Amino acid sequence: MPRYTPEQLAKRNASVWTDVQLILAPIQFFVFLGGVTVTYLYYQDNQVFSFYWVSIAILFKTFLFALLFITGAYFEKEIFGKWVFSKEFFWEDIGSTIAGAFHLLYFVFAFMGASEDVLVIEAFIAYSTYVANALQYLVRIVLEKRNEKRLSAEGAS
Repeated sequence: MPRYTPEQLAKRNASVWTDVQLILAPIQFFVFLGGVTVTYLYYQDNQVFSFYWVSIAILFKTFLFALLFITGAYFEKEIFGKWVFSKEFFWEDIGSTIAGAFHLLYFVFAFMGASEDVLVIEAFIAYSTYVANALQYLVRIVLEKRNEKRLSAEGAS
């Protein structure tokens, strides 16, 4: 199910925001891996990491998630003319909004004085929403690469 017209595809390939996303997404993934590791080790009571590091890990993960969401909005505006929830990225934006809400919920719970156990579970929930959202984007990338090959083959004929 292709979502880019040939004109939009050309804009996407020329956009600085595409490059920014390609740089930030893997960084966010590695921060995610580190955060899940720290949180899991704390949860297992390995005494390798204190709870402080669980909070620092999700703080960095939330920051990168927000940065990707903001730069993604600039990308959408440039390519599709809408800051967020363009029809081409509607479901990915819904997924990002849900994941972002769960990341921020960690800090709401912390501010409200929730226990470390509750915060650890919330961190795992936030990380799992990120995984679901990242999978949305990976499926999209695969489908778009297929579409690009099809457009390229049609242009060659």
